[in-house]
Amino acid sequence: MGLNDAVNYVLFNNPVSSGMWSIASQGAKAVGLKPKAIAQTAATHTTTAAQQTLPPLWKLLGGNRNILKLAGLSGATAVMLGAYGAHYHFPTSEEQEGRDQKQVFEMTNRYHFIHSLALLAAPLARRPYLTSLLFTSGMALFCGSCYYISFTNDRRVGQVTPVGGFLLIFAWLSFVI
Repeated sequence: MGLNDAVNYVLFNNPVSSGMWSIASQGAKAVGLKPKAIAQTAATHTTTAAQQTLPPLWKLLGGNRNILKLAGLSGATAVMLGAYGAHYHFPTSEEQEGRDQKQVFEMTNRYHFIHSLALLAAPLARRPYLTSLLFTSGMALFCGSCYYISFTNDRRVGQVTPVGGFLLIFAWLSFVI
């Protein structure tokens, strides 16, 4: 389905818009207008507008399709880990000491999603590959270590978490410099 077909479906051919055009046509007839001419004019303008729409997202982002793919992969991973964590049996607070593993998981998954979306903007940075590297490394170290802690309660890898956090901070700052 091409862009023109999609726009025509959304504006004219789906049940809701068809009903709206029917109501508009009846209203036009009631006031003495020719509804077929109105609908044809609207369809022509819509097709022309659809042909002049924006280019694909990856072209808008400087043509960096690899970074866009990386962001998509990161977002998909966040969804998969989120689904896994939603069904994982986390120990109750009586069974463990320290921070609740489920809370750690939920915080980590939220950070993972946010930074996956931020990675989509990396091609807009002055140095997109550096920004991408910082975001990816930061997510791997920060989110990776937190995911590990939330699933195993083995906190030895927690020493890596702040390094990942700093990399995420530097990734955000890379948009500034």
